[in-house]
Amino acid sequence: MLKVSIITVCYNCIGTIENTLKSVFNQRYENIEYIVIDGLSDDGTIQTINKYKSKIDKIISEKDTGVYNAINKGIKLASGDIISLLHSDDIYTSDDIIEEVVNQF
Repeated sequence: MLKVSIITVCYNCIGTIENTLKSVFNQRYENIEYIVIDGLSDDGTIQTINKYKSKIDKIISEKDTGVYNAINKGIKLASGDIISLLHSDDIYTSDDIIEEVVNQF
């Protein structure tokens, strides 16, 4: 079974981060590594992320130099066969989408 690393990068996304997280948690595919990279948010985003820390494999909250720096941090941490980027204001609209992607591989 292929392992999928999903990386979410965020900064001050209190209004959207919870929906993003839940769309990952709702995936039916079971071999998922979830990595969240936060740019040291100061609006409550990290508190929302920490509320779900038992469901997230790796959480990094530190200053970065922008979205691409944060993405690269996540990629370096990823151990999956497939890497997916799901930004903090995006969601998976289907609970089966990761399984569908894996099946294409």
